[in-house]
Amino acid sequence: MQIDIMKAMFNAAVKAALPEATLPPFIPKPPKGRTIVIGAGKGSAAMAQVFEKNYAGALEGLVVTRYGHAVPCERIEIIEAAHPVPDEAGSQAAARMLEMMECLTADDLVVALISGGGSALLSLPVDGVSMEEKRAVNRALLKSGAPISEMNCVRKHLSKIKGGRLAAAAFPARVVTLAISDVPGDDLAAVASGPTIADMTTFAEARSVIAKYALEVPDSVTRHLQAASDETPKQLFNTEAHCIASPQQSLEAAARVASAAGYTPIILGDAIEAESRDVGFVMAGIALQVQRFGQPAKPPCAIISGGETSVTVRGNGAGGRNVEFLMALALKLNGAEKIHALAGDTDGIDGAREVAGAIITPTTLARARKMGIDPWASLANNDGHGFFESLGDQLITGPTLTNVNDFRVILVDA
Repeated sequence: MQIDIMKAMFNAAVKAALPEATLPPFIPKPPKGRTIVIGAGKGSAAMAQVFEKNYAGALEGLVVTRYGHAVPCERIEIIEAAHPVPDEAGSQAAARMLEMMECLTADDLVVALISGGGSALLSLPVDGVSMEEKRAVNRALLKSGAPISEMNCVRKHLSKIKGGRLAAAAFPARVVTLAISDVPGDDLAAVASGPTIADMTTFAEARSVIAKYALEVPDSVTRHLQAASDETPKQLFNTEAHCIASPQQSLEAAARVASAAGYTPIILGDAIEAESRDVGFVMAGIALQVQRFGQPAKPPCAIISGGETSVTVRGNGAGGRNVEFLMALALKLNGAEKIHALAGDTDGIDGAREVAGAIITPTTLARARKMGIDPWASLANNDGHGFFESLGDQLITGPTLTNVNDFRVILVDA
């Protein structure tokens, strides 16, 4: 029963962020001139489909999404590209979008449909840095444990299109950004590295991120960041942006499901950031406090949280924020009775694996050890995906066509 409730909560969180429910109220009126729709992200194709079905005027456009996330559109071209490490398809799509911004007038409208994952999908390196060199930087960032804000700071300063550059190229046309937030704090400048949002970060900050994590980057990248010759735009004109779906909205939808099932929901926050295993250890302490002392709520209770934790990959495993969190949670709970948990990415992809996340029960550790699996060794190897695959406890959804970041729930029964 607990597993069914947790899955229902996860599904409610995803449904609350789907474009068909969230995008129509924000669709602008047609302009005197042309309407050009551009977009990037795991949910951008679904957003494009909803947009063209509800738009009253003529339009044209180009959207890039992750492989396997395309949906049919009639007037907006959909291109698939690689994520989380960019490929040539994404680079070509970004170059075409930049060309589409040329020769626009004040009578024209550009609508940017942006969702999480767009940063890798919309990769157009600056002159002097090759795509392979950009990929090397991206791989290093993904393994570093850096939060998304720091990763995007570096990405923006190695790109011709991110950090507001796409909107700057569209001037004097009006630019309307409709974004599904997958970042802590709903900072739209951080969603997909904000191609149509003014950027307050600097080259100096990008260099600091490289130094902070001792990243080995190509010489061309070092030279570009040191030269700091083309700063991202700090102010844009004739632009507006709307967050059409957010992590908090999804957490609240999940909380309603918990309440209906007889659980008192506690939303700890939609913007939790830290190492995944550390968050797991802390959440275990909170769950045990609820179970032992009825604080901050008495069981049955649903402890709900979101945000974007990180994994510093030191072992040979594939990482994955949600499975790493769950492994740490299970180890600290140590088989505590009547505590179940689910963690998954609302886009259906945890790290680089086509798995949303996993589930733990009071028997998780015992079953693993009976199979000859050492849970602590699996955690040290960052092999959460292998661990839960062996147990048959993975959460597999396929592409959800939206992305409001991670969803975590811990059910504590009386």
